[in-house]
Amino acid sequence: MGVSVETLTDHSARLAVLPDLARLRIAVFRDWPYLYDGTLDYEHRYLSHFIDEDGAVLVVARDGDVIIGMATASPMTGQDDEIKAPFERARHDFTRLHYFGESVLLPAWRGQGIGHAFFDHREAGARAAGAKAACFCGVVRAADHPLRPDDVRDLAPFWKKRGYAPMEGMIAHYDWKDVGQSEETRHPMQFWHRML
Repeated sequence: MGVSVETLTDHSARLAVLPDLARLRIAVFRDWPYLYDGTLDYEHRYLSHFIDEDGAVLVVARDGDVIIGMATASPMTGQDDEIKAPFERARHDFTRLHYFGESVLLPAWRGQGIGHAFFDHREAGARAAGAKAACFCGVVRAADHPLRPDDVRDLAPFWKKRGYAPMEGMIAHYDWKDVGQSEETRHPMQFWHRML
């Protein structure tokens, strides 16, 4: 059968994959660099809000019938205050900006072009919604973090190849509980941006 990547536009189709997507986010984000100790309750709330938003893009990768990856995007105007705050402080007009949420893919399927397909689908969806630019943010971790793998792959070259660049001084902060920790801590998230 092979791998297929598609954008889900139908609301009922999005709702149908919600449980799978919640489990996928928890599994992928548990690894470096997010080390996210997530819960299904939080994931269902997050994804339900996202699925209902006008202009949202939900991309799903399947190997046969099995969901192996997903990527999301939606207008910046509908994002949480934590995401919008750096843009508001910088007086950046984000009314025509799309925010790319996660791009998560199970390890066995990485390096096969699916990440590029996720960007292609999200950028097409953003343009169709009238966006003139896209952005996303990635967690910033210390180079000497004790849980940093020796063979970690730096995604910056991939993002730059896609035309994205870091936005100087544009940092969001999100709180979550890291794997092995008992309390939530604050995490800096660096924004990357490109014109569409």
